[in-house]
Amino acid sequence: MDTHCNSDKLDYKPLFGRRITAHFDGGDITSDAGVLLLREIEEKGRLIARLAECFTDHRDASLVEHSVEELLRQRIFALALGYEDLNDHDELRLDPALAAAVGKADPTGDERSRQRDQGKPLAAASTLNRLELSCEHGGADARYKRFEADFAAIENLLVSLWIDHLDEELDTLIIDADATDFELHGDQQDKFYHGYYGHYCYLPLYIFCADWLVASRLRRADQDASRGTLRDLEVILEQLRSRRPDVRVILRGDSGFARDHIMSWCEQWDVDFVIGLAKNSRLKERITEPMARAKATFDKTGEAARVFTEFAYETLDSWSRKRRVVAKSEYLCGGENPRFVVTSLDDENAEAAHLYEDIYCARGDAENRIREQLELFADQMSSHWTASNQMRLYLSGMAYLFICLLRRAARTVGWEGLRPTTLRLRLLKIGAQVEVTCRRVWLRMASSCPWQRQFRAVFRQLVAD
Repeated sequence: MDTHCNSDKLDYKPLFGRRITAHFDGGDITSDAGVLLLREIEEKGRLIARLAECFTDHRDASLVEHSVEELLRQRIFALALGYEDLNDHDELRLDPALAAAVGKADPTGDERSRQRDQGKPLAAASTLNRLELSCEHGGADARYKRFEADFAAIENLLVSLWIDHLDEELDTLIIDADATDFELHGDQQDKFYHGYYGHYCYLPLYIFCADWLVASRLRRADQDASRGTLRDLEVILEQLRSRRPDVRVILRGDSGFARDHIMSWCEQWDVDFVIGLAKNSRLKERITEPMARAKATFDKTGEAARVFTEFAYETLDSWSRKRRVVAKSEYLCGGENPRFVVTSLDDENAEAAHLYEDIYCARGDAENRIREQLELFADQMSSHWTASNQMRLYLSGMAYLFICLLRRAARTVGWEGLRPTTLRLRLLKIGAQVEVTCRRVWLRMASSCPWQRQFRAVFRQLVAD
């Protein structure tokens, strides 16, 4: 007679006379039931389906069990769920809820061809790794690099998705360009020690419009912060002018983008700009009198004082023409704090104080958007190859777009300002028991979930959109 062994039960200290016993016998349970919300976004917007069109799959079709689109869904959804490493997928591949979100006809994996894969509906880490190693030089004759990616097509897709989701009533768009550092800890290709940041790093370029990611490009750190900006701006403007020709465009950036070739390009193509300008002795000489007034006010009131002025300015040899510069002459308890902005906007449309305080200072929100990229693991540059790390940057960016669209749907419950991490915890990381039958996939979510009302509202919003 067989005996039932209870040695794998976990007995905790009693709770007021009640025994507490745990056992791993609950069946198929997921901690990510909210991933089906991401599936709703994909089914309507086809973000990943369009991304898959930027790849060429050179694998033998008769042996393929996971299409490029399914692999991209699996990886991008996992990033949105908070799984940064490919190794995580050796366990995630068992999750029937994620398999349903990916679009697997057999969410349990019981019907897979090889016995060793049965019960594992999704791809293993090794298969996903081959996808991330996609480059523009793969091909049918390559032994391992069987996926070929068209990076230019992906760049165009990011711009196209942005335009698709623009508010039709907007008549002015502010585009933010910013650079940041991704610290490197290994022997990555093209790594460079950056003296300002104090470590080996890449220097990626990001372009946003409000909270939407329009472009992200990995670059070496041994170059100017504005390097390559015009290339992305040209792609952006070409698509935007073809689809929304009447929209006014304003480029915004810090002093790293105050370069004559960028400003001249903007002037040539009727793009306005509001860009920070690094202070120097000539600029500070122009605000001697306003700074004295600010100091006098500070001495009198003991509070920070600002005086705004403007003037036409031209560098000694690097600018091709004079341009309007707005100066903030500020005096604080720590002393003088001058700031300068160069702009194509005239004082009739943007007087000095308004231009600096309301238009330029809002540029800091782009830095918040970059921090949100890190919550989607954009800085995980663990591949040796620059092209592979660029691919990871694209995948992280796509995961961020899903978070953006989820956040827009969450406006109905007042959650449009939540960080990706918080939104993930409230809407995606929900425990549920999963049951797959011949006609239905049941997700019995935790009855104690504190955000049930909000989840239902966001779901209804996604279905209605």
